[in-house]
Amino acid sequence: MDNFTPFTAIIGGLLIGLSIVSLLYFNGRVAGISGVLGGLLSSSPDNEFWRVYFVIGIMIGSFFCLILNSNITISFDVNIPLLIIGGFLTGFGTQLGSGCTSGHGVFGVAFLSYRSIVATIIFLIFGVITVFIQRNLF
Repeated sequence: MDNFTPFTAIIGGLLIGLSIVSLLYFNGRVAGISGVLGGLLSSSPDNEFWRVYFVIGIMIGSFFCLILNSNITISFDVNIPLLIIGGFLTGFGTQLGSGCTSGHGVFGVAFLSYRSIVATIIFLIFGVITVFIQRNLF
């Protein structure tokens, strides 16, 4: 929490909202990361270039964020097998929940989708439980 400022959080939230509204308005698509990546990795002919641009945009935005804020340090204090298991569980959860936190939590809640509101509450509950277990039992 050393790098948190309300100003950067507001700007980040506005940019996320602008990108979601833009994608919906110009492409008629929902900006859920699991759906974007799932469509990119599937073999269906629905693989459109907007998915590639979306993923590249996320990487470029992250790169610029690191360049503009040299105080950010990224480290993973977890072993690789646990990281891989977590990745598979996350992928399974996005399929089970028909979307991820970005699709449900940002887009679905903004559109007052009951299913997305319930999914986001469940994401938050299990996030709190996971952090509690990680910090207190391991």
